[in-house]
Amino acid sequence: MGCGYLGTAIAKKCLSVGWEVTALTRNMDTAKKLEAMGVKKVVICKIADSSWHEQVPPVQDYVVNCVGAANRSLDGYRDSYLAGQKSAIEWMKNGSVQAYLFTSSTSVYPQANGEWVDENSSNVGCSERATILLDAERVSFPAKNISTRSYILRLAGIYGPGRHVLINKMKSGENYDGNSSRILNLIHRDDAVDAILSCLRSDNKGTGGVYNVTDDTASTRGEITDWLSKKLNLDRPKYLENDSIDTANRKVSNRKIVNEIDWNPNFPSYREGYESILNHS
Repeated sequence: MGCGYLGTAIAKKCLSVGWEVTALTRNMDTAKKLEAMGVKKVVICKIADSSWHEQVPPVQDYVVNCVGAANRSLDGYRDSYLAGQKSAIEWMKNGSVQAYLFTSSTSVYPQANGEWVDENSSNVGCSERATILLDAERVSFPAKNISTRSYILRLAGIYGPGRHVLINKMKSGENYDGNSSRILNLIHRDDAVDAILSCLRSDNKGTGGVYNVTDDTASTRGEITDWLSKKLNLDRPKYLENDSIDTANRKVSNRKIVNEIDWNPNFPSYREGYESILNHS
């Protein structure tokens, strides 16, 4: 559900291991790409609508809701995440699903003093958008009779093939908003895909869980862009150093998913992740 940048990569990985895939997307071009990949059925729709309910049987081994916001407005967040989540849950009530997984975000942690945070850390003071994500999480977790297991994966900033904003901005010579000392928690797209499949296939007999998905290295933005500038033989980027005092600045721990689920990042830091991108660009 929400088969965009991340969802398309999930579909491709699932097909590679012999799974039968059904995909929901808002985008016609993405739908054509998915069909060409071998996805059995592609439905063009908004998850928040119920029109797709009769087109997709609610009897599935696994369901992944990795929808992205249609736009950055609060209404866009409510429609894509909260209304979409409610629509998905309503659809599943009429069927049978072994595991349901919703991709949320580490933006739900508002801490601003560089401290470590984990799944038990406070969400008090998070942004309005993050509050909507938390509301969407509560709709599906715990499972509430919709599936045997349900998972919430709070993903760090996703980068990977075709998505490298830091590199693009550096090449254009633009200044970076915010502080160079702010911590950037990242996850390579392929590691996010592996974490999702690891949860779905987990032999953990529990009912699921809430997990942070990030690499092993919480680094500052300046450290990352300095390293990239040397790799690309470009000038070191300039930061405006204009973060407000309450801008989120924290180190997100991945220890829970590493310890409880059979998953470790193949790209433990930005160095390995960006090396992979640069070597294939």
